[in-house]
This record gives sequence, C-alpha cells and structure tokens, in this order.
Amino acid sequence: MGQGLRKPAFQLLAILLLAGVSLAGWAAWLGWDQHRDVRPDGTETGPYEAWQVIGLVLTLLAPVCWAAYRSYVAGAVLGTTAGLTIAAYYDWSDDSSGLFVIGVGMVMIGSLVATAVVSAVVSSTVVSSTTARS
Repeated sequence: MGQGLRKPAFQLLAILLLAGVSLAGWAAWLGWDQHRDVRPDGTETGPYEAWQVIGLVLTLLAPVCWAAYRSYVAGAVLGTTAGLTIAAYYDWSDDSSGLFVIGVGMVMIGSLVATAVVSAVVSSTVVSSTTARS
C-alpha cells in the first residue's frame, strides 16, 4: 500500500475501531440498567447512576487519548461520537414521547465537543514535546 493511501486507511480503521469500542462501552456500562428507581417521595431517578456514566467516560478516555496521540484525531472524535450516538439511539428509541431524539442529540454534541477537546489537548502536547526535542 502506498504511503499516500496508508494514512486515510488507518484513519478509517481508527474511526471504526473507536465506534466499536464506544458501542461496547455503552453496552457494558449503561446497556444493562433499564429501570428507573422510585424514591419514597414518588420522584423517579435513572435509569443510570452517576458511577456508570463516569465509568463509561473513563473507559473511553484511554482509546481516545491513544488515537489522538497516534495522530488519528478524526478517528478519536468521529468514531467515539458515532458509536455513542448510535448506542444512545438504539437504547432510547423505544420512548413513545419522541423526546429521546433530544437526548440523542445531546449525547452527540457532548461527545463531539468532549472528544475534540481531549484530542486537541493530547495532539498539542505531542506536537509541543516533539518540537521541544528538535
């Protein structure tokens, strides 16, 4: 494979890999908890606890940082965002009110912004450390 084709192929592979990791992470951390908890005063919480969402974020932080470190920023941002958006849509699409679309949009925008910021920080750190060594 020519040098010119190698980078886009690896970028696409990174997108697909991170989308798969994101889908698997959602299933592992959030996919099994589908019931809402009812408090004694009648209010509902859930279906997810804070520790589940924090676990998902920390789980996805490692592959996002790895991809950004390897200069696969598009893979880190687009793959993670696509995987989480697809997982949220699949998980929430049985909502009869139709408001799940707003939640899915919020997951999409939030994951896009968060992964872009993390990738930018990691990439700039790599570039500045490479420049400092020169």
